[in-house]
Amino acid sequence: MKAAVMLGIGKMGFEERPVPVPKDDEALVKVEYVGVCGSDLHYYENGAIGRYVVEPPFVLGHECGGTVVKVGRNVQNVKPGDRVALEPGKTCGHCDFCKEGLYNLCPEVEFFATPPIDGVFQEYVAHRADLCFRLPDNVSTMEGALIEPLAVGFHAAIQGDAHFGQTALVTGAGCIGLVSMLALKARGVTDIYVADVLSSRLHKAKELGATEVIDSGKEDLVARLNELTGGRGTDIIVETSGCEAVARQAIGAARRGSTVVWVGYSASGNMTLPMSEVLDKELTFRTVFRYRNIYPLAIRAVEEGKVDLKGIVTNIFEFDDIQRAMDMSVSDKENIVKSVIRIG
Repeated sequence: MKAAVMLGIGKMGFEERPVPVPKDDEALVKVEYVGVCGSDLHYYENGAIGRYVVEPPFVLGHECGGTVVKVGRNVQNVKPGDRVALEPGKTCGHCDFCKEGLYNLCPEVEFFATPPIDGVFQEYVAHRADLCFRLPDNVSTMEGALIEPLAVGFHAAIQGDAHFGQTALVTGAGCIGLVSMLALKARGVTDIYVADVLSSRLHKAKELGATEVIDSGKEDLVARLNELTGGRGTDIIVETSGCEAVARQAIGAARRGSTVVWVGYSASGNMTLPMSEVLDKELTFRTVFRYRNIYPLAIRAVEEGKVDLKGIVTNIFEFDDIQRAMDMSVSDKENIVKSVIRIG
């Protein structure tokens, strides 16, 4: 099979590798679409994220949708011909976190495209069948690939206890900001404001249903949000930008007693925040690391038309064009919100 591999910083190539043989509890999936995630781009640009260092040749990509072609002898939940979305993290199943249902916190997780575990920019992958979720007839395998980032958005909304009648602010209108907005809408949040500095991303947020957008590079975020909410502020803030200046503004905009959900990572891994204001407002901080027990819910939301996943995709690249896909996704953030690779 053909596999796209990272050969070094900013360099992609192809290798021929054997088609995996599924184990007794695995399904062999023909990969059809893979989303390009911000983590893929970070590895591509920098060669590492924290302690996770790429050793070339390395396969990137963890947002995957495809079709089952073969199953192991113990597999019962999927069969050849089923179209599936793949949840990319294999956890140990026996640690306290796994036993408590908090499996996203498992210290032994093996996650696609997190070194040394290869990802899915390749034609086939063998994956644990219980992590392969069947797609309804009206959900495409491209949408199946995007269930992964949508799961992050739903986890953020759930962490913030989002519900009908509330008002929310999402800071950052990249892919994760947009899927967070879509998840908030699906959970009934009434008014959702989205802030960013890129006009193309704000246009996309408005197109997907934001109540109003705020160009935080040109407008005072706190003043504008107060104007839009009649001085009330918002019940929930979902911070996805990872930018300290924006995070500080978000705290300034937060209503007393409200919840701030932290999703975005800062470039340095650190932020200095106005904790006296946090304490004075008695804000609740919740954080997000990937997701847990979300895939069925996210798939159902797309099936029922509550979430327009196709709408976040701005660019679809062919597999053979993966070098250009990665380069453009890095260099043209003004116009590219979400890239998807069509594998086959």
